Amino acid sequence: MELLYLPGFWKLTIFICFCAVVAIQLFYYLYFFRRLAFYKPHTKAASQEYPVSVIVCARDEAPNIAKNLPGVLVQKYKTTHEVIVVNDNSTDETKYLLDEFKKSFKNLNHLRLTQEAKGIPGKKFPLSMGIKTARYEIVLLTDADCVPASELWIQKMQDGYYGDKKIVLGYGAFHKKPGMLNKLIRFETFHSALQYFSFALAGMPYMGVGRNLSYKKELFFTNKGFSAINHIPGGDYYLFINMVTNKHNTTIVIDKDAHTLSEAAPTWHIWQRQKFRHYTTSKYYNGKHKLMLGLFSLTQVLMYPFVIAALLFYNSSLVLVLFALRLLVQGIVWYKSMKKLNEADLFPFFIFLDIWMGFYFLLFTPALWKRPAKQWK
Repeated sequence: MELLYLPGFWKLTIFICFCAVVAIQLFYYLYFFRRLAFYKPHTKAASQEYPVSVIVCARDEAPNIAKNLPGVLVQKYKTTHEVIVVNDNSTDETKYLLDEFKKSFKNLNHLRLTQEAKGIPGKKFPLSMGIKTARYEIVLLTDADCVPASELWIQKMQDGYYGDKKIVLGYGAFHKKPGMLNKLIRFETFHSALQYFSFALAGMPYMGVGRNLSYKKELFFTNKGFSAINHIPGGDYYLFINMVTNKHNTTIVIDKDAHTLSEAAPTWHIWQRQKFRHYTTSKYYNGKHKLMLGLFSLTQVLMYPFVIAALLFYNSSLVLVLFALRLLVQGIVWYKSMKKLNEADLFPFFIFLDIWMGFYFLLFTPALWKRPAKQWK
């Protein structure tokens, strides 16, 4: 029974809008997101290991290098590989740390840059130099503030290459710590991965994360590197992958041993600044991808307002049935996907996080109209 009076036309309009929002959400979960939830990794006919060049760009990150680089250097990978650290105009102790590491690890290559690249803001120039210096066709990228989740990281990530695959998308997770902010950051990271992994599995890949990403040098140089986006601060992985990825050349690796781990932002302000930096570059995505991602975000924002409106003005039992169906499908997909990405401890907060995502999209939408920051550090 309706709780408030409203003319029949508007009651029906609210209910139709509610049904449309639920239907669109169900479409995303059943067509796209279920693909990650029920994903089974490709099985190679024969095991093959490729030479790999790991590239880490760093600017004034001596503490992170001291803490995380050993995890990259001690990887259990019998095939030829190298670790290139691009020291981008650091003024701290980075040079001396790398010189010390090089005494023990002969496969470490310290590439020191001492001049800024004019007209190329962000991280693209040091990363380009690292890729140009790389000896091997497969490059594996991570950040100085990341550490591999296991000693099998290189092995697992390179295992994604088969057939015509030229891009391997990995998962860059965050260390689990107490506190709600840590959970919100890890959930946003999970939800973002749910989207870009699922879209890739559906033949519509659109991005990867620089904390854990691999592609072939041939792909980089064939597409003239970052030349098309050199004028845009950031975008060294979001926009580059958006330009060169397609349904044939991209795959994913979600094995827990293939994850990387970072420290989550310690304060809301720092995290907000990081997310704004990301969203100011995402507006340059391919139009099809912007439409698909925008439609999902819009329906997430509208979901609970329309649930409340439909409950107030329409048949509550029918509204509850449809909303429960959406929650059931969503819950199954989230739970199975969270288990695959080692984030299952977030599932007990399911309803809260679902509501939060609507506020999250509203909060960061203004970033789409802001100019990207000029510096990557």
